[in-house]
Amino acid sequence: MNNDTICALATANGVGALGIIRVSGNDALPVVQKSFPGKKLSKQKSHTIHYGYFMDGDEAIDEVMLSIFLAPKSFTTENSVEIAFHGSPHIGKRILETLIKNGARMAKAGEFTLRAFINGRIDLSQAEAIADVIASENEASRKVAISQLKGGITNEISLLRTDLLNFVSLIELELDFAEEDVEFADRSALTQLLNKIEVKLHSLIESFQYGNAIKNGTAVAIIGKPNAGKSTLLNALLKEERAIVSNIAGTTRDTIEEILHIKGHAFRLIDTAGLRETVDEIEAIGVKKAKEKVENANILVYLTDAGTIDFSEDIDMLKSLLRDDLKLIICATKIDEVVPTQYEKMEDIFRKEIDHEFEFITISAIENQNIQDLKNELSSYVEQLKSSENNVVITNQRHFEALQKSLNAVDKVNEAISFQISTELLAYELRNALEHLGEISGEVTNDEVLGNIFSKFCIGK
Repeated sequence: MNNDTICALATANGVGALGIIRVSGNDALPVVQKSFPGKKLSKQKSHTIHYGYFMDGDEAIDEVMLSIFLAPKSFTTENSVEIAFHGSPHIGKRILETLIKNGARMAKAGEFTLRAFINGRIDLSQAEAIADVIASENEASRKVAISQLKGGITNEISLLRTDLLNFVSLIELELDFAEEDVEFADRSALTQLLNKIEVKLHSLIESFQYGNAIKNGTAVAIIGKPNAGKSTLLNALLKEERAIVSNIAGTTRDTIEEILHIKGHAFRLIDTAGLRETVDEIEAIGVKKAKEKVENANILVYLTDAGTIDFSEDIDMLKSLLRDDLKLIICATKIDEVVPTQYEKMEDIFRKEIDHEFEFITISAIENQNIQDLKNELSSYVEQLKSSENNVVITNQRHFEALQKSLNAVDKVNEAISFQISTELLAYELRNALEHLGEISGEVTNDEVLGNIFSKFCIGK
């Protein structure tokens, strides 16, 4: 299938000023030439642009510009042509139909990038980074994806693999001379290397929490009793009337999710139903959903009306929701309606009753008081996840799992050395560590993994 000439729309579906269709393969130029008379494409230089009409027989489909990229100086390393046309979906469809009639076939999802990987232009982590660049929705995710596209992860992993490979070669050599009881690999030097690799692997694994926050956004559950001001706060943060605000308790019955960007980071704000016992079936479902959202949230913003006298219900609810890895922010709301001594007492009560670290912020969402303080606290959560010692950030679940497997294999090698276990087992565990590291860059892979990765790409990329 790699010998086929493939084509696909590279721009988004729908009407636009321009559309671009990509063609790649050994016969890309002859396939396009059949519909582009007047200029011999095979005689043109690479990275040149040519004006003309794209034809279907004697009929001109559209006035186009062709960009030619000759092998190996193209994205796929194959001969490639990009056809820029007026952005009508109908024109794009006609051009694709004509190219297929000329001998091309429609590309599968991610097939252009897959060819770039198979042909050695990029490694697997760079291929995945391309998808991340396309999907990036904030400045932080863009920067990390570009770093990975430039080979940031591969460079780190390659250094580890190279050092480890040298020792694997020496251990394998020992197996060849097993009868002579010769030791080529210095065990103390190997232990030092393994310790160094362990430190690096731990650092990369720990960066995943920050990377995941960058890539997928940080889930923030806004929780509290009915009429605590949850929907008003959501509207204030988003600076738009996204949620219905009413004095009637239980207005919010379902969860509302919106994205808020703060200092280049994405936060998934989840406004939930007010937490209380209720006989209303629909509201009860909303309360259940609210609790489920907290279970999956990174940050819990718990709102309490500053004018409340008895906080026992809030405290009981909070205790039932808390877990060790959950960041808690308690907000005293509607402070414009009470005197300061009221919410000062409130903080003291919560400090005494809640055995969990938390930040206490006083706000008035309707008056926009101290909303920036809350934003700063959300932003600081993500910034604290970032390690100052590691420039490479892991954002990919597959990379994270491969690193964990590598670390596990390295631990087993260390154990094998400590207990002076046989050279055969030592070699086996070292090869395991190498294999799992190689999975990240694609030096070790299989068709199932590749199919799973590239099936998630858009067609045309």
